[in-house]
Amino acid sequence: MFERFTKDARAVVVGAVEQAEGVGAGAVDAEHLLLALVDREAGRASFALAALGMAGRGDAVRAALGEARRRAGLSQADAEALAGLGIDVSEIVARVEEVHGVGAMSGDRKSGGRGSGRRSFGRSAKEILEKALRIAVARRDRHIGDEHILLALTVRPGVPGEVLADHGVTYESVVRVLSGGGEAKAG
Repeated sequence: MFERFTKDARAVVVGAVEQAEGVGAGAVDAEHLLLALVDREAGRASFALAALGMAGRGDAVRAALGEARRRAGLSQADAEALAGLGIDVSEIVARVEEVHGVGAMSGDRKSGGRGSGRRSFGRSAKEILEKALRIAVARRDRHIGDEHILLALTVRPGVPGEVLADHGVTYESVVRVLSGGGEAKAG
């Protein structure tokens, strides 16, 4: 599959590995792909993100991802669903952090001896890359570009897609921008 990746898509994958290494994660996950896309300043995905008002919003994305990690990776939608069952996720997080320290539920423990070894790709990252392939095929594109990775992130349920949607980046808005029908929004 990687032979069909464009230079920009490969750069996103490399950037995701660097993101994972930077935080000591044992595996590359969907959030690392999102961070790599947000940090890039080249490619079709970067163009779409800028047109949708995401330029310079990397810190806001990192903060939103950090909050989700504090909730043990639960999306806001998951937390709201649990609230409907009478489970207050923020109260659980507060109690766990009171006993074990801030970030105790995040799973951000630095990996021991994985310093320079290859990072594996976690289930969420693999699903994003597979979905990017499916989107490219469905669009009859002969390559898999960084825009396909961005589109895949917008349609997969979970925190990265929710963070993008919270910033106005949806599958429909990205397609509109890429097809030339999108206007840059103030942001």
